[in-house]
Amino acid sequence: MPGTVLLLAASPLGRGRLVDAASVLPVLAAVPPSVLSGADTANVVELADPLEPQAVLTRLRAAAAAPGPLTVYVAGELRLDRRQRLPHLALARTTPATVRYTALPWHWFRDELRLRPAGATTMFLDLHADADTWQALCEPPVPGRPFPLDCGRDAAVYGRVAPPPSRREVAAPAYLKALATLLRSGRRLPDEELHQRTLARIAPEGVGADLVLAQRGPLPGDPHAAVTAAVRAGRHAEADALAARLEQAAGVAHGTVSEEALHWSEVRADLAMLAGDAARSCRAWMALAGTRLAAGQPADAPAVEAAVDRAHHQWGRVDDPVRVRELGVRLVELTSRVPGRREGAVEHVRRRLRVVQGRGAMPIGHVRTDPPQGATTMP
Repeated sequence: MPGTVLLLAASPLGRGRLVDAASVLPVLAAVPPSVLSGADTANVVELADPLEPQAVLTRLRAAAAAPGPLTVYVAGELRLDRRQRLPHLALARTTPATVRYTALPWHWFRDELRLRPAGATTMFLDLHADADTWQALCEPPVPGRPFPLDCGRDAAVYGRVAPPPSRREVAAPAYLKALATLLRSGRRLPDEELHQRTLARIAPEGVGADLVLAQRGPLPGDPHAAVTAAVRAGRHAEADALAARLEQAAGVAHGTVSEEALHWSEVRADLAMLAGDAARSCRAWMALAGTRLAAGQPADAPAVEAAVDRAHHQWGRVDDPVRVRELGVRLVELTSRVPGRREGAVEHVRRRLRVVQGRGAMPIGHVRTDPPQGATTMP
């Protein structure tokens, strides 16, 4: 099966940037696609200093949906948004004051890659952090809180995060350049060996001060692998039943609104999408958003925004007018509470509802408008 390679190099244009991220792309582009991916053949997607986070999300989502192995190479710099203090990958138009709107939230990587088969995703990262982000990354870990650069449990992640340059200079993505040089030999080493050899090559440049990233893929026996295997075999009901048992077990062990239980609720919402049941997936995502809001999470929490965005996306794939109306009215209420990062989401839902009503459907005012129940994790 052919592989997919995503090359992403991003940094702000003009003064104030920390790294010349795009300088690594010619070196990576000189490596045969098969070597970049570790597969016999591969499709390569290159993003050089992209402008819009939604455009990057579209390419990332398409790459994550590819059936074969996926390898992602990312060079760039990290910034914290001032509102939530979450790490973002700075893009061409990013400034310190506009991080939330012009940079790519790092958790979008995790959100998009979580649908990938276990062990089919590898990331190589060469990142530079500004002072605030570096301080946040170096804080002691908090139990129950994921690492800020978490890319999901099913992805293998290697690379480094460099601290801010000591002087007003623009750094180079030395890690990925060294890695590309090794790959240009035409031989694809095992990922861990490739990572260690790359670190050895850049050691004279002060790698000891870097934050080294090394996360292996999923361990044998991981229940996610069993769920993935059932989906790939077309046994969607079996996959959902297994995820439901894991959701129930996590609720008993950690509480029904714990992240452990909600994770499996998210898995079930994704399983409904993979089974082609957009309406059920939409209901599940709306219920998840309601659960998180009822548990006290703010409307701009990443997990809440992601749930509403996915509910909106799945609702757009529902064809049955009755279900469009039923789900749409609930979605209007939810997107009014959680506007998210997509401009005009509420108006988009209302506009489609007006179109459905104009086709002779029952007036919207007659549709039941109960909000998502906070205690519900799956309809």
